[in-house]
Amino acid sequence: MYIDTIINNSPNSILKGIAERVKERRLERNLTQKAFAKRAGVGYDAYRKFESTGDITLHNLILCSIALDDTEGFSNLFIQQSYQSIDDVLKRQAVKKRKRGSRNE
Repeated sequence: MYIDTIINNSPNSILKGIAERVKERRLERNLTQKAFAKRAGVGYDAYRKFESTGDITLHNLILCSIALDDTEGFSNLFIQQSYQSIDDVLKRQAVKKRKRGSRNE
């Protein structure tokens, strides 16, 4: 794995990218941080921290997405993967659905 792949896919870089996109959308609507935070139902200090560091709770991030009318991405998180071939379908059917994990690694 290349170092730039690791750096670009780190949790911090992903969060920072999300924060930048939310900020862009906020500015497109010509809202101040305070006005947007109030509209989203998020504390001003928490929102200001989000824009500068990318740090936010999932609950507050969802509130921001609702205020921006952009919740579709959350509906697509962790959905079952689509199949590429009939072999993938057969393999999936062969694996019994687990109710618990067995690895502690």
